[in-house]
Amino acid sequence: MEYKFIKWFEELRKEDVPLVGGKGANLGEMTSAGIPIPPGFCVTAEAYKYFVENVKVEDGRTLQEWIMDVISKTNVDDSKQLQENTAKIREKIISMEMPEEIASEIEQAYKKLSQRFNMEEVYVAVRSSATAEDLPEASFAGQQETYLDVLGIDDVKEKVKKCWASLWTARATFYRAKQGFDHSKVYLSAVVQKMVNSETSGVMFTANPVTNDRSEIMINAAWGLGEAVVSGAVSPDEYIVEKGTWKIKEKFVAKKEIMIVRNPETGRGTVKVSTAEFLGPEYVEKQVLTDEQIIEVAQIGARIEEHYGWPQDIEWAYDRDDGKLYIVQSRPVTTLKEEVKTEEAEMTEEMKVLLKGLGASPGIGAGKVVLIFEADEIDKVKEGDILVTTMTNPDMVPAMKRAAAIVTDEGGRTCHAAIVSRELGIPAVVGTKEATKVLKDGMMITVDGTRGVVYEGIVKSLVKEKEEEKAAGQVVVAGAPLVTATEVKANVSMPEVAERAAATGADGVGLLRAEHMILGVGAHPVKFIKEGREEELIERLVEGIRTVATAFYPRRVWYRTLDAPTNEFRELPGGEDEPDERNPMLGWRGIRRGLDQPELLKTEFKAIKRLVDEGYDNLGVMLPLVSHVEQLREAKRLAREVGLEPHKDVEFGVMVETPSSALIIEDLCKEGLDFISFGTNDLTQYTLAIDRDNERVFKLFDETHPAVLKLIKHVIKVCKKYGVETSICGQAASDPKMAKILVRLGIDSLSANPDAVQLIKQVVAREEQRIMLENARRQLYKDEELEF
Repeated sequence: MEYKFIKWFEELRKEDVPLVGGKGANLGEMTSAGIPIPPGFCVTAEAYKYFVENVKVEDGRTLQEWIMDVISKTNVDDSKQLQENTAKIREKIISMEMPEEIASEIEQAYKKLSQRFNMEEVYVAVRSSATAEDLPEASFAGQQETYLDVLGIDDVKEKVKKCWASLWTARATFYRAKQGFDHSKVYLSAVVQKMVNSETSGVMFTANPVTNDRSEIMINAAWGLGEAVVSGAVSPDEYIVEKGTWKIKEKFVAKKEIMIVRNPETGRGTVKVSTAEFLGPEYVEKQVLTDEQIIEVAQIGARIEEHYGWPQDIEWAYDRDDGKLYIVQSRPVTTLKEEVKTEEAEMTEEMKVLLKGLGASPGIGAGKVVLIFEADEIDKVKEGDILVTTMTNPDMVPAMKRAAAIVTDEGGRTCHAAIVSRELGIPAVVGTKEATKVLKDGMMITVDGTRGVVYEGIVKSLVKEKEEEKAAGQVVVAGAPLVTATEVKANVSMPEVAERAAATGADGVGLLRAEHMILGVGAHPVKFIKEGREEELIERLVEGIRTVATAFYPRRVWYRTLDAPTNEFRELPGGEDEPDERNPMLGWRGIRRGLDQPELLKTEFKAIKRLVDEGYDNLGVMLPLVSHVEQLREAKRLAREVGLEPHKDVEFGVMVETPSSALIIEDLCKEGLDFISFGTNDLTQYTLAIDRDNERVFKLFDETHPAVLKLIKHVIKVCKKYGVETSICGQAASDPKMAKILVRLGIDSLSANPDAVQLIKQVVAREEQRIMLENARRQLYKDEELEF
């Protein structure tokens, strides 16, 4: 039949984003490239447009007119009103009858898809694929819905309408309003794709991730659904295949005692079952893939790598419904070490190095040097300039947002410039010692924030490499995000980056800093309170925290109360009474200031209380620099004074940043904690007596020092005894080496910089799998010893 509102994957290409959104267009592109994608079709954006422009509500207006009227009367900054009105829109869309001309096409397409598998009705996934003029779909990441295990035409049509309705979640509506997009020109396509009923499945790397050997393909395989391999629930078989010759170089056949399958009783969701009971005892130690299948999987992987021009991390499955191999997800491998070609090495030799320092935030930035020494000079920095200074401070953040890169004289990888640059995704080199002397206003330079080098002029090869990496992006074909038992969260300093941080797939926010929200009000916060302007301060906090809590909802967000040292406060209007401390990092900061200035800490608690009353149940409060049980007890008392009940209204926790807090952790747990989070930047500094911002001794700053690790191990062990969740939000959480150690120590979550979330997720997933594999092998050898 002729379709008006349906497009099959085979008909689509990457240019069809306006019609079917980025997700639909990418599926079409992959299908046309001959990659075996689970088949399906898109209910186009035209169908949604036709629906809202032709369906009439009770008073005779079109649904589109009614929606726009509701939105025009909605104050998006009023969280309660926004949630109520968007919920009203979603309910209206779902309740309206789908026009017959759309419904009949969906019915025919679903019937045709089912027939391809000789079924009356086939299980499908129904996914949202948003589209808007001049708007990349990535900007809407996580804002629309996906429905799995959908069965039957009525269920499919209902889920398509729910996808349409998800265009009007509070978060998506708030985002569009703040980004200035016209609500009436944003449409949504629904992708209807066959759910792979995996007989066998797994993960493949088209370059060996252990040895970085690009001539080898590594395949992991298990019985049932791929969730078992991705989540680390089972130790999979492992096969190494040589590209080109397709020789199987290595095989490791694991003991696969469990598998994950679609729930046989409900047909919805998944369950973990015994392999021996579900398939038979012989399958526990049976090779999952035949040699022919191993080669087939490897050859498809090589084709995908060739298509994208970069090694890929691929999820695959053999479907028990038709016995065919399908690719359900593909994305670039980000952990390989790049080999330097001879011509590139020669080109590097010709580059003139001006400065070397610490690579504090990865990436390449090129542009004109602008030197600033005081906060009142920040207007000199224009979009795309290179900000060069002695050391950044919170007052410079507006200029940092405009910069293409940051270079400083002072600092280590945990200094202000480093932390903020990583969060903003801006390349940074710190601790150069003489950037402000060597670099002059107006000079053109290239900054390599990965290697910590500043080059003279615009280095075209590096800039081109950056552009190619940006263009390559991440290719998601289908399937769920990487899931790990150990949660991987994100650190957030500024509400403005919340959407970008949430789009990484982070499991929540392990550290939401208060400093930029409070110091950005333009005056000392206590000055606001003394002048009777406390409400302005509360609203500023509410607005900032709400933005992050909304972006991540229902994922948890842990807000750390104010931890700015006195030197950052002193420059603010009203900050003249701040003490002049020789070492502010060891001085009046964190909970010490909070309890000495209880009116300030209570202002923060009032802001949290207001958000709890608005319905935000995903918030936690984290107290910094606690070293006495009495500090925790007093902070809880202040919270209760403003009506905020610890452990009931919000989770309550402390930072473990000092040897004292680590050593009294049992006393703190007995006082009552929901969680703790290691601040390894400070814990290392205070344990090793090293100034973490001093570039002269930074080489001695080592978060894997045995003393630091012993404190961490002790805290995790005690917290497990008392049922207290453990996390880490220091710079160490973004270090793959430290992440592996922490997973083995049994930590519950890691909170990394947003740019490192995906990498750390991969590291955690592999380490969890490695632990499972080691345990399985240990048991295998033990059994063998018993036999002999």
